[in-house]
Amino acid sequence: MIYFNNAATSWPKPESVYQAVDTFFRNSGMNPGRSGSGKSMDAARKVFAGREEVADFFGVNDSAHIVFNSGATESLNTVIKGVLKRGDHVITSKMEHNSVLRPLERLKIEKAIEVDYIDIDPESAEIDYQGIINAVKDNTRLIVISHASNVLGTVNDLKKIGEIAAAEKILFLVDAAQTAGVIPIDVEELKIDFLAVPGHKSLFGPPGVGALYVRDPKSMLPLKEGGTGTNSLSITQPEIMPDYLEAGTLNTPGIIGLAAGIKFIKNEGLARIHQREMTLLERLIAGLTDLPEIKLYGKKETKNRTAVTAFNHQGLSSNQLAFKLQQEYDIQLRGGLHCAPLLHQSLGTDKTGMLRLSPGYFNTEAEVDKFLNIIETIK
Repeated sequence: MIYFNNAATSWPKPESVYQAVDTFFRNSGMNPGRSGSGKSMDAARKVFAGREEVADFFGVNDSAHIVFNSGATESLNTVIKGVLKRGDHVITSKMEHNSVLRPLERLKIEKAIEVDYIDIDPESAEIDYQGIINAVKDNTRLIVISHASNVLGTVNDLKKIGEIAAAEKILFLVDAAQTAGVIPIDVEELKIDFLAVPGHKSLFGPPGVGALYVRDPKSMLPLKEGGTGTNSLSITQPEIMPDYLEAGTLNTPGIIGLAAGIKFIKNEGLARIHQREMTLLERLIAGLTDLPEIKLYGKKETKNRTAVTAFNHQGLSSNQLAFKLQQEYDIQLRGGLHCAPLLHQSLGTDKTGMLRLSPGYFNTEAEVDKFLNIIETIK
């Protein structure tokens, strides 16, 4: 199998991730904070160590402000639904994933919030930064922005947006689903108030685990309440972090796998991983550009982007081509709309979709060449 769907989830994982999760399951596997046994305490120590790894990776000074959950979708919902009040105004973009769009659209109904969707600059394929400035109102409470497009791979300038938000005293939420693990992110340097991170993509963790950085927990309400293993006499949610936003049983195996993934990145070098993926992407783009039946979307340069590109074939729909590649050649990628409807509407591909390619660190030049040779034969 050739796997070019790393923007959905990375595969394979580093061997150290498999080993860390398997060792925990076989030798401990208990729930942290719900027992005084040695193995339960060991699980709690591993969760704390994982929290420290995540905090260090993103420049967070206090690891208690890292909240573990199921992934970026839960993180985004937690902030959007916990921060916004009736009548608040939100600035976001037409680049966003449905994990941002759908909660906002629901709150437009339930809390009468206002939302401005900023256009994408047609030349840079980045967000129109002046459009963000122009959209600011007296009641603007939150700016929500994807660090990178999950369809085009374009990386937005978080430093520029963070400075806009800070100057206007607006909370800044970043969806780092496509960049965490390949693009450096420092929450202090970039003035980020909330950072939503999935574990299963470029951080090489298992599915079903993620993390949320929260600068000021007093700025929001919890998405859920429940058991924390602490202060159990109280029938209200503890206000200490991370318990305030971390109710219920943690995905301890997932957290351990996520920590192992981050250690792998640190050992390999984030810049080295990104450069490797860019080398593969350059080869893919160059090969697809030479094919007259292929239409590529977004910019062709690999500067300031992640290893994601999208295209259409004039003879087949994106889903037809994806199905053909999967069934006949065992090449895994993704056709369709990629949960980004406003982006597809902006590009005029909402009826056709696109076929997304996202090579990863463990892909090879030989796999890229094989894919290009196959695409060339399909008419």
